[in-house]
Parts: sequence; C-alpha cells; structure tokens
Amino acid sequence: MAGVEIAVGYLCAWLVAKARRVAGRADAEVDRGLDAGMERLHELVSGALGEDPALERAAAEAESGEVSVRTRRRLVDALDEAAEQRPELTASLREALSAFPAAPVASGDGIAVGGDVDIRADHGSAAALRIGDVTLGPPPP
Repeated sequence: MAGVEIAVGYLCAWLVAKARRVAGRADAEVDRGLDAGMERLHELVSGALGEDPALERAAAEAESGEVSVRTRRRLVDALDEAAEQRPELTASLREALSAFPAAPVASGDGIAVGGDVDIRADHGSAAALRIGDVTLGPPPP
C-alpha cells in the first residue's frame, strides 16, 4: 500500500519522541495537533498489528533513541499485510496521514530531505550529504 513507509516513519519518530518525553528529555513545547495526529496513527497501527513482534520491537528500540532499518522494514511488511487483509485500513491510514504536512519520500538507498540542507567544507576538508571514500591531497601513486 502506498504510504505505509510514511506511516511507519511517522510512527517510529513518534515512538522515539514519546520515549524521550517519558524520560523527561523532551522540549516543554509540544505541538498538540501533531501529537494528537500521531496518537491517532499509533492507535490505527497498533490496532491493526496488535501484539505483532515488529511493533513491540519498534517500541523497545525507540526507548534507546532509534528504530533500526530492519525493524522499520518488518513494520512495513506487517502493515502491508494487515492492509491487504483489511482494505478499510488503507483508507483510515490515508486519512490519518492527511493530517501531517507532506513529507519527502526516498526509496532504496536514497535520502529524502524536507527542508533546507546546508553542507559546508572548509579548511581543505570534504563534505557531502552522503559520502564514500575520500582522499584529500594529491592522489595516491
């Protein structure tokens, strides 16, 4: 289903933010509208997946501050399967996602950025959004 990756991304971000709030490290000013939308999305996903191990794993990983790529893939697969079995879930997810600002989406090894990116290199260094092996100075013989 289109949008499952976006739903999972928002869900994982919300789980991490919620874990931080519980630990008392979040900013005092939380956007209540966004939080209500995230609560709705979480209710939909957790209602569809129940005690799915991928959802439980995501919640546990969120407490450490990051949900792994592998767990996100498992969530996408589980949510895709749930949407195949319950077509009304697709409509509910789309409706819940419509409450959020449009988010850039990247697939494969891509990087999506929703906003400004400022990458700088100074003093003879190198910088990039994604970078492989770099040699500074004259090339090796």
